[in-house]
Amino acid sequence: MNRDEMMAKLSDRSITWDVVVIGGGATGIGVAVDAAARGYRTALLERSDFGKGTSSRSTKLVHGGVRYLQQGNVSLVIEALRERGLLMKLAPHLVGNLRFVVPNYAWWEAPFYGIGMKVYDLLAGRYGFGPSKVLSREQTLALLPTIRTDGLRGGVQYFDGLFDDSRLLINLAQTAFEHGATVANYVRVDRLLKDAEGLIRGVVAQDLEAGAELELSARVVVNATGPFADALRRADDPSLGPIIAPSQGAHVVLPKEFLPGDSAIMVPHTADGRVMFAIPWHGHVVVGTTDVPIDHVPVDPAPMSDEVDFILETAAGYLARPATRADVRSAFAGIRPLVRAGEGTSTAALSRDHHLEIAPSGLVTICGGKWTTYRHMAEDTVDQAAIVGGLPERPCPTRELFIHGSAETLLGEDPLSVYGSDAIAIRSLARSSGRLAGQLHPDLPIVAAQVAWAAQQEMARTVEDVLCRRTRAAFLNAPAALAMAADVASILAAELGRDDAWAASQVEAFRPIGESFVAS
Repeated sequence: MNRDEMMAKLSDRSITWDVVVIGGGATGIGVAVDAAARGYRTALLERSDFGKGTSSRSTKLVHGGVRYLQQGNVSLVIEALRERGLLMKLAPHLVGNLRFVVPNYAWWEAPFYGIGMKVYDLLAGRYGFGPSKVLSREQTLALLPTIRTDGLRGGVQYFDGLFDDSRLLINLAQTAFEHGATVANYVRVDRLLKDAEGLIRGVVAQDLEAGAELELSARVVVNATGPFADALRRADDPSLGPIIAPSQGAHVVLPKEFLPGDSAIMVPHTADGRVMFAIPWHGHVVVGTTDVPIDHVPVDPAPMSDEVDFILETAAGYLARPATRADVRSAFAGIRPLVRAGEGTSTAALSRDHHLEIAPSGLVTICGGKWTTYRHMAEDTVDQAAIVGGLPERPCPTRELFIHGSAETLLGEDPLSVYGSDAIAIRSLARSSGRLAGQLHPDLPIVAAQVAWAAQQEMARTVEDVLCRRTRAAFLNAPAALAMAADVASILAAELGRDDAWAASQVEAFRPIGESFVAS
């Protein structure tokens, strides 16, 4: 993907786009993939970088949702389990099978959770990742050697999916591009264009890099802006009330020593009514999440101090050596764009089903949902958008559409495995230049060639793009990411044709972002 080529297409006012998608997260990119794969002329505009918000800040699970089963939302669980199976088939380089263990400390937990997981297996059907079973105390300790042993009776094992969220998102953007979509980051939509009858006929946007105004004509416009969906709905119709109930979920990242095996821990019930996970991910351990209703949606959310305390305190009940703030390598938060229901104040009780709305103006809004079901959300959205835009009816092909980079790899065995088939080209890039072969920090297996690749092929424009989303440095080890910033800026400057002053400004711009990942 080349941003200059994308902008040239977007600047061509002779084009009438079939579908213009606003929002470059999982939902928006999913819609772009689906629409382009059906043969519709598709443009996607993202005001920041792809996945800057919620879609890079998930719990890293592709799952049916054990908690939704507890809530009785069986239809959502079945849908998510089916989509989980499809995603593992279509992106095997990024979606893997992970064993989870529910430690049991009370006599009733093994039969209770054991039965629940058997129901989970049954609902998964042919998309199941492996059978659940009750474990003895010895089997539980073998899988979780750092678990708290006092009072431990055993555990329950089940299987679910693990993935790298922003890497999958970038590969989806590449997939959309390969099927004819024009996708652009750092393009802000300023207003909707309407005809004399009040029907939306396009958008006016601004290229935030060049400062140039863009005007795109479109048969249908899709609002896929996640937690910011209400702002665009109100730009279309100021009388509308909000439909988004934003919730913040925080996570902390610990060294691998706190969970040295290849199994995850699932805590089935925390003090705030959620489940909590401790997950092995990229040589570290991700622990979370919280569920805190918020009134304002920040562009760069950060964990609140009491969220970090809550996670560490909950984890301490299950680990032989409790983690402290000094052990935290990184902390991050994401905003869930939940759909409002009644007047309740608990976002933990809100459904993760998606919500599709068609305004009298023709604006199609898709919100809610979850990463796991992004493909199905996109299918529903494009089905409706085609009707609104008067587009020729075409079947959805994404159930069989392999995602860019798709390759059978051993997840976690090689740091470049998350690139799938692109790993060969990155290794070649590293060999071709000594400048690109070196590891950028001793604590993270990231080489300079990954930065160059991000600029050349993945539309990375800033140090933040590279350290947060093309690699996962800031999410894994914030101090290391901060230390890498100058080298990343230098490589980016060379690839993008920028000068030393630009590189220095990038280091300064990244500093507060990197520091926001440090647990305060």
